[in-house]
Amino acid sequence: MTSRRWTLIDVEDRVGRLNRKLIGWANYFCLGPVSKAYAAAERHAVRRLRQWLRRKHKMRAGHTRRWPNEYLFGTLGLVRLSARTRSFPWAKRAMS
Repeated sequence: MTSRRWTLIDVEDRVGRLNRKLIGWANYFCLGPVSKAYAAAERHAVRRLRQWLRRKHKMRAGHTRRWPNEYLFGTLGLVRLSARTRSFPWAKRAMS
């Protein structure tokens, strides 16, 4: 979804499609201890999205400060999988 052939596509469209894939994957694998898996998938999606943005804007590697996490998650609307585990009943802390 972040290969070179998609660099002409609008960023919002690409993030929307990526979000649908991530949410579908998260819904399928939502049983059991998934926090580490969600964090790994989120890191991978962020890394690949930054690579795609660099290729789209023809920038060299290492220019990740232009797209901080706040921009990717806040402005572009990339889904935060790590926040999804808070709503799971088994992920809530027991009251003492």
